[in-house]
Amino acid sequence: MSYPERFWKHLGTVNQHRYEVLKNCFACGLYQQGLTHDLSKYSPSEFWVSVRYFQGWRSPYVYEKELFGYSAGWLHHKGRNRHHWEYWYDMINGEWIPIRMPQKYVIEMVCDRVAACRIYQKEKYTQESALNYYLQKNDKKYMHPETAALLEMILREIAERGENAVFSDIRNHIDEFLNDRFVSFH
Repeated sequence: MSYPERFWKHLGTVNQHRYEVLKNCFACGLYQQGLTHDLSKYSPSEFWVSVRYFQGWRSPYVYEKELFGYSAGWLHHKGRNRHHWEYWYDMINGEWIPIRMPQKYVIEMVCDRVAACRIYQKEKYTQESALNYYLQKNDKKYMHPETAALLEMILREIAERGENAVFSDIRNHIDEFLNDRFVSFH
């Protein structure tokens, strides 16, 4: 694929992803987060690297990691976007530990994962896709336990009842989520 073709396709993928996340965030009542989601993807540190490693069927960061063992674009991205659990690590008393994510960022992470699965899986997407991706990656062993529990609970609800129903429930309880009060869907 030529460089100009990768440029336009990557720009289209970023724009499409941001639009899908915006719709999801709006459905949940997270308007500001929907509007500002992943703006760092347009920064030179992320955009040009992603154009270089764009393939169209997976994140360019995955390919960059395969080639070099790390992704400079991903390191930049996760350090600027609070909806990634990797952002929430800190050294405390000489030990790297996961920090509990505020619930509004967990919800944005759900919106992001659902949108990413839709973009990359295309017609193969199902309401179980985001949960299956989460379980395959085994992220929960690195997350704060409360963050992992909330994320998995929401993804399981989506797998069972669909994103429209779950996003509606979140919107109906958004004040509790924004104030970090635990919400059960049952």
